[in-house]
Amino acid sequence: MKKTFLTLFFFIGVLSINAQEVKSEVTSDTNTPVFQFETDVMDYGKIIQNADGVRKFKFKNIGKSDLLISSVSSSCGCTVPNYPKEAIKPGGTGEIEIKYNTAILGGFNKMITVFSNATEPQKILRLKGIVSKVEEEVVLEKKSSIVSEK
Repeated sequence: MKKTFLTLFFFIGVLSINAQEVKSEVTSDTNTPVFQFETDVMDYGKIIQNADGVRKFKFKNIGKSDLLISSVSSSCGCTVPNYPKEAIKPGGTGEIEIKYNTAILGGFNKMITVFSNATEPQKILRLKGIVSKVEEEVVLEKKSSIVSEK
């Protein structure tokens, strides 16, 4: 009786696990818009505090239908995105403008998420760089020139 109960319990468990399996078929619509960014990472390099923090991610719609960006969000409030609200026609280009708050000192690595109707509905873009004080730059330049003179 125990063996029959355990066997029955085992088969019910196997059947319930198989019932939970979700089979998803990825279908690709050849008419879907497609992003082609010039770069996915915007490297500010070393930037001086309070300098202009505006950069632009340029892209092209290489798909066969209109590209619509529904929203763009950033990983923190120190990064403000601005994006085209109108449809980008096939073959058309656009820009997503990002303004990073360069008043904040130190290194940064931020993510920008673009939500759209493209083949990749959530596209991740990155910003990185180092914000330093003007005085630090001057001191570092003087030290490097003294070392090179020796």
